[in-house]
This record gives sequence, C-alpha cells and structure tokens, in this order.
Amino acid sequence: MRLASWLTTLSAIVVLSALAQPAAADGVSLRPKAVVELFTSQGCSSCPPADALLTSLADQGDVLALAYHVDYWDYAGWKDTFGAADYSDRQRAYAQSWGSSRIYTPQMVVNGTKGVVGSRRPDVYRAIDRAQLPLHIDVTEVGDMLRIAIPADTTLKDAVVWLVTYSDRADVTIERGNNAGKTMVYTQIVTGRQVLGLWECATGADIKLPIPEVLADKSTGIAVIVQQENDGLPGPILGAAAFER
Repeated sequence: MRLASWLTTLSAIVVLSALAQPAAADGVSLRPKAVVELFTSQGCSSCPPADALLTSLADQGDVLALAYHVDYWDYAGWKDTFGAADYSDRQRAYAQSWGSSRIYTPQMVVNGTKGVVGSRRPDVYRAIDRAQLPLHIDVTEVGDMLRIAIPADTTLKDAVVWLVTYSDRADVTIERGNNAGKTMVYTQIVTGRQVLGLWECATGADIKLPIPEVLADKSTGIAVIVQQENDGLPGPILGAAAFER
C-alpha cells in the first residue's frame, strides 16, 4: 500500500489527541538538534562532495540528514533516479520564504531557517553548531505501530506535522550527463513526504502510524518533522525525530 492511499484513511490509522507519555522505545530512534535538508542531483557535477558530507552528518547522531533529489538537472542528459518535481518545489518554497528567487545545488538547509552551499564544510558545521530544536518529540515502537508523542508548548505557535520517509543507501551508476561514468553512493534519500496533521501548541499530539505500511517501497527510515509555515511557505523547524528498522 502506497502512502497516498493509506493516508486517505487517517481517521482509522493516525490518532491525534491530547498527549500521553509513551513507554521506552525498542527501535532505533533519533532526537536531533538539527535537521539538514540537502537539495542535490545526480546530474550536478558539484554535488558529490555534498552527498558525501551528508553521509557523515547522518553518522553524527545529533543530526537528521535528508537528501531531496531535485529534477531540474534532468535536462543535462541524465534523469535523476530519485528526483521529483515536489522536491524542487520545496527548495523553491524555501527561497521564496527568504525573499529570493535563486535556487542552486548543492544546497543544505538547516532547521528550515539557514541555507548554505552544501559542499562548504565550515559553513555547514557552523550552521549546525548554532542550531537547536525547541520542541522535544518521542518515538516509540509498539508492536507494528510507531507512536509519536509531541508535547504541548504554548511558548511556540501551531505548526504542521510532516511524515518523511527515506532510504538509508543506494548505489547508482550514472551513464550520461555531468557525472557520466561514476558509480555514486547516495544516503538518506527522501522517498516520500506527506502532511500528518496540525500540531496545536496548547494540546500537543499523540500520533500512531503502521510501520509496515509506512516503510513500504524500499524505505528504511521514518522522520517526523514539526515545521511552522509563513503564508503557506516553509518556516522554522521546531522539532524532529526519526525511526529506523
């Protein structure tokens, strides 16, 4: 079952309610201080160093690293095997939110507020060192369900709860375009992105997801991200958590 189909029956699968305390998690979970979103492409000759940097960031333990493969490099002779117009649109939405019309690869966005050239390690690490997420999220594996507990916090404003699925690794031989002849290792590859609902700062939320359905289509990880919006455009990320089998 694909995400789009089971998310149409949220009332039967996803529960949003007043917060209750979860039991200790049995699975591998991450509560990061920073969410790093890399906008990259297999057709971009400048992207391999940023792809490698994202891999090392994912190993840090305090960073949720996600690779969004854009599609606007496909014209150069190689169609990115993970590329999607939705991910290009997300990058454009960030630029618009910051009052800019310029997008580029590789770009890393840290906690939804800071964009840096993804291959410039000092700039990336500087942005991560300054990052913090004010909202704590707990994830708990309960049988074949994943429970996400998001507390109330009236010092913050209401925000959107996003479900992002990703694959931890893929090896790709690129046959044409700017990186022709290279076999690349890609990690933390975003495979899907859906709205779960609204996090209300006054009540918090308790969400339950069916792990087997969410981790279909070769996905290996689940990220839950709470992010504010400004006039429909992405704003600061308040909190995040991840779960991997």
